[in-house]
Amino acid sequence: MKAHLKVTQKKSVIGQSEPMRLTIKGLGLGRPGSEVVVANTPSFRGAIKKVMHMVTVEEVDSAAPAKAATKTAKKG
Repeated sequence: MKAHLKVTQKKSVIGQSEPMRLTIKGLGLGRPGSEVVVANTPSFRGAIKKVMHMVTVEEVDSAAPAKAATKTAKKG
């Protein structure tokens, strides 16, 4: 079993129940297209299972650098 999971949000939380919105936020995701690398632990796997229809999951090597959720800053 690999040590980390790369989770990518593919659907918006608009129209979803509040527990699903909070689960997405708890995973470190915020908008469609954002990605986060999390540890492959039972707690994270349970959270991912709860919102599986809204995310995609890939196993990554533990040697890969963990990157936080991608956020873009607006210039202007």
